[in-house]
Amino acid sequence: MLPRTPYLKWLFLDLNAYFASVEQQAEQRLRGRPVGVLPLKSETTCIIAASYEAKARGVKTGTPVWEARRLCPGIMLVPARHELYVEYHHLILKEINHHIPVSSVGSIDEMACELLGDEREPEKAVALARRLKRGILDNVGECLRCSIGIAPSRFAAKVASDMQKPDGLVVVRPEELPDRFFSLELRDLAGIGPNMERRLNAAGVYSVRDLASLQPKHARKIWGSVAGERFWYGLHGVDIPEAPPAAKRTIGHSRILPPAMRAPDEARQVARRLLAKAAGRLRRYGLTASALACSARLETGLRWAGEARLEATQDSFALLAAFEALWREYRPVGGTGLVKKVSVTLLGLAPVEQQAPDLFAAAEPGRQHRQNLRGKLAGALDRLNGKYGSDTVTLGLLPKVGLEYAGAKVAFTRIPEREEFSE
Repeated sequence: MLPRTPYLKWLFLDLNAYFASVEQQAEQRLRGRPVGVLPLKSETTCIIAASYEAKARGVKTGTPVWEARRLCPGIMLVPARHELYVEYHHLILKEINHHIPVSSVGSIDEMACELLGDEREPEKAVALARRLKRGILDNVGECLRCSIGIAPSRFAAKVASDMQKPDGLVVVRPEELPDRFFSLELRDLAGIGPNMERRLNAAGVYSVRDLASLQPKHARKIWGSVAGERFWYGLHGVDIPEAPPAAKRTIGHSRILPPAMRAPDEARQVARRLLAKAAGRLRRYGLTASALACSARLETGLRWAGEARLEATQDSFALLAAFEALWREYRPVGGTGLVKKVSVTLLGLAPVEQQAPDLFAAAEPGRQHRQNLRGKLAGALDRLNGKYGSDTVTLGLLPKVGLEYAGAKVAFTRIPEREEFSE
């Protein structure tokens, strides 16, 4: 059994109602009013973030627009501005780093900082947390509140940050673990969703106390992986180093389409745009792809998907040609049905230096020359769009509407890089 960490080691900061708070900070008219953030401007979509004024009326993530209007008459509904959220994210990171280095970023609204030296003393840790809160309010935005958890393990600090919202500050000392969390429900612990809760219940675990009383190997068995053992140790205040990030396996984008873009040809154009973005990221990461997958989900709930194998490439022309061949297969399946969502994914990623020589280049005069020219053209397009903004230069015509929904998006633990907003 691994030893517990005998001191406060982690400060975990969770920004409260982040998307909605950024909107209130950026727009004076939204301050103090209930705000719901939408993935796109449509009456048929759902809320992806709600301000605390809206939450007080029962509006939450996943609430349909029609229900949000019923629960909270006068709610201000705004389409998401992901570039703005990323910009504020970097401003907040800069402010935190003035006080303490950020050790890791869990998502766009979560950061962890390792406490060192006398920062581990409870009074010093609390004073640091209060300076962070004040610094964000004074130097980034008065609408941007956060909850902070301080504990011996990163996991326990994250749980503590959820115990008091908004604007909370919770310290969990080593001797209080795991008992301090016994009043919480299983679903209050980060990482336990409905499926994991059912799995725990099936194993006879119905409370945090039950979970804490397991042996670590038993937790591993329930989870079906080492993640269960890591979870158990974190709950007990044992700080387990984070697993190293896995190599990137796929690059992809998906979008729910606004009603005006759901005809098959308009959906195809948006999918082409998403693929162009993915190809730009592929080149920026210095990777090639050897497979392309694309899918469409219809309003009826039916789903079409196709996949094509490729010679390893990062060439937009080759990728778009493969996409068009796949999309032609969509027509007989989808008919004239309206498309609600499109997705494109590049697979079989490998560093460009591992790309094997083209066996057909010697047999086909001019082939290598054409490939080199297309590579230079793609690089030139990337540079122009990076300098002057996305879609300054494109391959083929783009739809006149709907591209506002094809930009980079914040998703769970992935924060778009700034370059993605110009690809």
